[in-house]
Amino acid sequence: MSEETNDALDVKGFQPRSVIYAKKLDEGFSDALAGFYSAVWAERENGLSKKDKHLLVFTIACSNLKTESAVKILQRLKKFGATAQEVKDAMMIAAWTGGIQNFTDFTPKILQEMERLEF
Repeated sequence: MSEETNDALDVKGFQPRSVIYAKKLDEGFSDALAGFYSAVWAERENGLSKKDKHLLVFTIACSNLKTESAVKILQRLKKFGATAQEVKDAMMIAAWTGGIQNFTDFTPKILQEMERLEF
């Protein structure tokens, strides 16, 4: 497994399906996709932390009604030390950008997962 693939595994918590599928096509393509994960999620001086990046993708997932993804991202947020208030703020931003109907659609599952994860 390449270093990029290990980085992608660390970020996602599991091997990304895109990297697995790409490997079936071509090892170089798989490494390139894994490198993309590494580049996006790398922590840079004066840049966003992994926690901040996860808060952003969580907000986007919620606002786009990708509730299953949002639930998975919550698990990563817990790992990276996000607070319950940070998650709630992200949910309110998702309501602002995605609309109140989206908010009512994604909130029950998110709150259930927050309780399960003891946020």
